[in-house]
Amino acid sequence: MAAAPRASGIEFLLLKWRGQMFLVLGLQQRALDVFEQMLARWPGDAYPLASRATLLAQMGKAQAALVDLRSLVAAHPEGAHGWFNLGFLLEQQGELAEAEAAFRRALSLSPKLDRAWYGLGLALIGQKRFEEAITALKRNTELQPMSPYGWYQIARAHMDLGQHDEALKIIRHLKGFEPKVAAQLERETGVKTASEPSVGQVSQ
Repeated sequence: MAAAPRASGIEFLLLKWRGQMFLVLGLQQRALDVFEQMLARWPGDAYPLASRATLLAQMGKAQAALVDLRSLVAAHPEGAHGWFNLGFLLEQQGELAEAEAAFRRALSLSPKLDRAWYGLGLALIGQKRFEEAITALKRNTELQPMSPYGWYQIARAHMDLGQHDEALKIIRHLKGFEPKVAAQLERETGVKTASEPSVGQVSQ
């Protein structure tokens, strides 16, 4: 059965505004009621589906959110952000193979979606496919060079591969703009950029 078309009139806009207002006020259940009212009126519409999924995830109802996100990408397979959100929640739930597939679908639709490259990297790390993860995360850092998160995960992946020198390069790079993250990596990995010996080195 075909989904009802999205309304472009005042009723849809008023309900959308009400839902957003309840979210701003922290009234999650009231906002949820609005999104459910919208879906009853316009089944399969992208906005209330995505909004309800996001809200359900925030309320700790991950499985219900996944149902909505799967419905969203089934009804709107051309939406890269829907696939990204599905992958993000799947990765959080430990469904790594399905998360990887969702992130790859998002990237096929929007190759410059930096968050999807990062999510793909995490999904690959979770599957212990560290070299593939580094490739994905490097793409994330190309798109977001000043964000420390991709760099951090690359360093950890290099450590998992036993490539301490490569991790050291990342730490040195991070010291230039995110010294706190660099220091965290030093503590976690034992790799040092100062005069202290790094892992595998012996003090003279």
